[in-house]
Amino acid sequence: MFRVFDRLLGLFGFQGMEKQFNSLADINTLDELITRSNNEPVILFKHSTTCPVSSAAYREMSKVADEVMLVVIQKSRDVSNEIAKRTGVRHESPQTLILRNGEVVWSASHFDITADGVESAARENA
Repeated sequence: MFRVFDRLLGLFGFQGMEKQFNSLADINTLDELITRSNNEPVILFKHSTTCPVSSAAYREMSKVADEVMLVVIQKSRDVSNEIAKRTGVRHESPQTLILRNGEVVWSASHFDITADGVESAARENA
């Protein structure tokens, strides 16, 4: 059964996405990521499971080679709101943020989210 599901995901461009996406579903993990950003760039991706634009951004983010911390808005609205509060970046969905030294050094939303753009910004802030 899982093989059939994996094949369907592959047909829609979602194959292999589980390798780089990690769930960001609580404030403690957010705290850890902000601390980690002192040593390396941290990529956050806010995703809405009900939005077609967010689905397109999800496909782009699945191409990013680096780890992506995924905030599913419908499941973790409190985390999404906390990110906006701490960073001062107004919430949008979909939205990608790169943190470095506890601050947002790059962000994009909607159709401005591209794998190339995210990877380039992460390299520039390594």
